[in-house]
Amino acid sequence: MEHFLGGDWEIIPAGGITGKAFFARQGGQELFLKRNSSPFLAMLSAEGIVPKLVWTKRLENGDVISAQHWMNGRELTPEEMKLDRVAKIMGKIHSSDPLLSMLKRLGKKPFLPSMMLDEVYATIDMMYTHPDVAAAVRYLEKQLPSVPESQFVVCHGDVNHHNWLLSDEDELFLIDWDGAMIADPAIDLGTLLFGYVERDKWTSWIAQYGIRLTPSFFQRMKWYATAQLLLSIEWDGEKGRFHDMNKSIAALHRLMIEEKNVSHINRQ
Repeated sequence: MEHFLGGDWEIIPAGGITGKAFFARQGGQELFLKRNSSPFLAMLSAEGIVPKLVWTKRLENGDVISAQHWMNGRELTPEEMKLDRVAKIMGKIHSSDPLLSMLKRLGKKPFLPSMMLDEVYATIDMMYTHPDVAAAVRYLEKQLPSVPESQFVVCHGDVNHHNWLLSDEDELFLIDWDGAMIADPAIDLGTLLFGYVERDKWTSWIAQYGIRLTPSFFQRMKWYATAQLLLSIEWDGEKGRFHDMNKSIAALHRLMIEEKNVSHINRQ
């Protein structure tokens, strides 16, 4: 990387599990560099979802390096996830035809609920004997036929608060799009609403997103939120992050005993 930019650049790994991201600094110029990022990044930049893309260049070995403006800022706190601006950005992403067209051109196919369940089967191992985990898997199996395969949009897939960047200029971005998919919007919204927003705020939050909250959409969000919690429990356990794993198990337990009466939700 130093050879590519020149010896007068300071290159620092930017963290993350892939090892593909770097911070570069030369004088007053600061860049966020990533190796082999998707061409989807350019469209996200054009839509204002991620920090501005400055350039992309191909190396002799075939690697493609992308450079974005480095944004000084911080991740959102869990409390800030209930802000209207988060809902509005998610609405913008999920309703974007250019983003959807780009992912289709890149060969992405819809991620079906049956594929999500298959991913759970392939991932859950050491935790399968836990009663809450076993109950959640049975719930996914039982409810799978009622999860529709008809609404597909661009989804981020991991909208937890760590992936939201609030710049020092008060610009809000959703970053780390390596897991972008074409899927049911409930896959993102379930994580957001069940994970961060109090129930009495749901109707107003999702109105800012751009739809009405119905009982059927509630059930879709619950189904996907359950699947994602199962995947995170297994991942945290494998990484030895037992505190996070136990928090997710507690959240899974609450989700499994979620009240069945959703009559307070607006009906169409």
